[in-house]
Amino acid sequence: MTMTLPELAKKMRKIDFCMMLTRSAQGTIAARPMSNNGEVDYDGDSYFFSYTDTAKIRELTADPTVSLSFTAPPSLLGKPGIFVAVAGRASLIADRSVFAAHWNSDLDRWFPEGIDTPGVVLIKVHADAVSYWDGEDNGTITV
Repeated sequence: MTMTLPELAKKMRKIDFCMMLTRSAQGTIAARPMSNNGEVDYDGDSYFFSYTDTAKIRELTADPTVSLSFTAPPSLLGKPGIFVAVAGRASLIADRSVFAAHWNSDLDRWFPEGIDTPGVVLIKVHADAVSYWDGEDNGTITV
């Protein structure tokens, strides 16, 4: 039986980081860890803060196609963790009121002036499809 998006969101809350994959200027796949902000209920949209002057922002501007890869460790009872692959499209948001809606104090580590940090931008990744494998079940949710 295919998991629903709210059921998957509950499992994703445990995951602190994901890998964001983009297409580099050389045509290769580039990957980097991004904070998932696990306190957010996943609804098919993921949000990540970045500085504007980065390779990932240049890559997303050239080609907004993105993949996100999430992995949760096995449970204490030995049940396998969950693997989640998101295929989607990124957009860049520069609106500070939107920043505030997605901000939490953990981000101050990377952005010392909070939402007023010069050069900060919000990456929104909207999923087209989310595939998952959890050792007992697997499936794809079209968003």
